[in-house]
Amino acid sequence: MPALTGKIALVTGATAGIGRAVALRLAEHGAEVVVHGRDARRGAELVSAIADRGGRARFVAADLANAEDVERLAADASEVDILVNNAGVYEFTSTPDTSADSFDRHLAVNTRAPFQLVAALAPGMAKRGHGAIVNVSSTAAGSVAPVGAAYGASKAALETLTRYWATEFGGAGIRVNGIASGPVRTPGTQPLLAAHPDAMNQVNARGRIGEPEEIADVVLFLVQERSSYVNGAVVSVHGGERSLLPG
Repeated sequence: MPALTGKIALVTGATAGIGRAVALRLAEHGAEVVVHGRDARRGAELVSAIADRGGRARFVAADLANAEDVERLAADASEVDILVNNAGVYEFTSTPDTSADSFDRHLAVNTRAPFQLVAALAPGMAKRGHGAIVNVSSTAAGSVAPVGAAYGASKAALETLTRYWATEFGGAGIRVNGIASGPVRTPGTQPLLAAHPDAMNQVNARGRIGEPEEIADVVLFLVQERSSYVNGAVVSVHGGERSLLPG
C-alpha cells in the first residue's frame, strides 16, 4: 500500500513548476491532493493528469495575496494531513526599484499566506494527532545578492516561522520543515535560462540547474513517516553552493 494512502494534502501553487511536481509525486504515493492555483484551466489539466495515473485530486482557486481568499482556501481544503506551502512570487529588482505594493505582495504571498494556512489547518492536525507541513523556501533567504531583497526577506521570514511552528506544534504530532531550494527549471526561470544558459548551469557544484522533481522527492521524504525524527529543519536542496575565491 502506498505510504500516503488515506492522507489528504494541500499543495499551494500547484499548477506549474515545483508545485505541480509535488502534487503529482504525492498523488503517486497515495495522497488525495487539493490542488491550489489561480488558473482554472491549468488546475483542471493537473487534476486530469493525476486521475490518468490512478490518483485523486481536486482544484481550488485562490489569490494568496488576498487574506480573505486564503481563509476561504483553508476552509475549502478542510481537514488536511499534509500542507505544502509552495506558492511564491519573486521580483529580482533593486531596493529603489521595488515599490511598496511589490514589497507588500512578496510578504502577503510568501509569508502571510503560509501563516494563515498553518493557523487555520494546524489545529485540526493537532486534534487528530498527526500532520506534516513543508514550507518551500529559497537559498535567497540566506545568500544575499545586489537585487531581490524583498524576496529574500519574505523567504527568510518563512524559514523563521518554520522553526517556530516546529516548536509550537511538534508536541501535538505535527512536523514542520522547510526546503531551501536553489535555482530550478520552471516557467519562471525560463527567461533567465534563455538569457544566461551558461551562468545558470554553473550556479552550483553539480554544474546544472535543478529539476522540479528533485525538489518534489525531498518534499515526499519530509511528509512520510520515514522522516519521523525530522522537525524544524530547513533542508538545503541546491546542488552544492560554490565558493567564490578572491583572485
